[in-house]
Amino acid sequence: MRRRRSVFGKRLDSFAKWLLRFRLISIPARKIANSSVAWSIISRSDRVRANRLRDRLVLGELPKHISIIMDGNRRFAWSKSSVVGVGHSEGKEKLKEVMNWVLDLGVPYFTVYALSTENISERGDDELEVLYDLYVSGLREISEDSRIHERGVRVQVVGRLEMLPQRVRDAISRAEEVTSEYSNFTFTVCLAYGGREEIVDAVKSVAIDHASGNLDVDSIDSSEITSRMYASELPDPDLVIRTSGEERISNFLLWQIAYSELHFSDVFWPSFSKADLYEAIESYQYRRRRYGG
Repeated sequence: MRRRRSVFGKRLDSFAKWLLRFRLISIPARKIANSSVAWSIISRSDRVRANRLRDRLVLGELPKHISIIMDGNRRFAWSKSSVVGVGHSEGKEKLKEVMNWVLDLGVPYFTVYALSTENISERGDDELEVLYDLYVSGLREISEDSRIHERGVRVQVVGRLEMLPQRVRDAISRAEEVTSEYSNFTFTVCLAYGGREEIVDAVKSVAIDHASGNLDVDSIDSSEITSRMYASELPDPDLVIRTSGEERISNFLLWQIAYSELHFSDVFWPSFSKADLYEAIESYQYRRRRYGG
């Protein structure tokens, strides 16, 4: 039965594509699809669907720590025939939205992958300068955001921060300083970050302490390594989401996600919706977590 449905669906799809080859059909179809009425109907139905999803989610066990690999800004811009900077700017605005959705759900830990060490070495100077300016403005907005202060959100940025320009480091220091006393929620941004680099830095720290006689070799275990991670006070992520359709981790929190549930979304990061977030959390709730089993 399922196979017959699949064949029928493919035939129906092929027939629809064949019809759209004719201008008599394709022109009005395109106008209807791009009309404000159509978008209003779609937007309203999306809101209803998202609200129903949320109602189901809050009845179950929510993850305590959500991490997101925010991927697809450049491809989003290319799909709109725009410059790459537009995609990054849209991505920055999307992060503010998603942050609000996570806060509304009461998830206490939220971590995002914003810039990798590989990005710094592989991206062009012009694109990096656009990104750095967005980080500065974004961190400044966080520092001044009334909701951040009302909800008690502590902001921290982790990675090899010495690789970043001074203006970005100054903005980081400001955001961390003005939120340092908060403890209700923790928002962590990974900048100039690499999972392998983080492990290397932790191992170097262990080696230095061992060489100096402050750490016995028999005391070196996974807990010792964990305590030397960039943000060792954070619990490991329960759920890791990656956008843009790529199904890989890309050097993100390699040590911490050993038992995390992974969810891959097909949409580019700037197009990530509230329903997409809720679907990821719902898929997490349906799974039976196994630690090493």
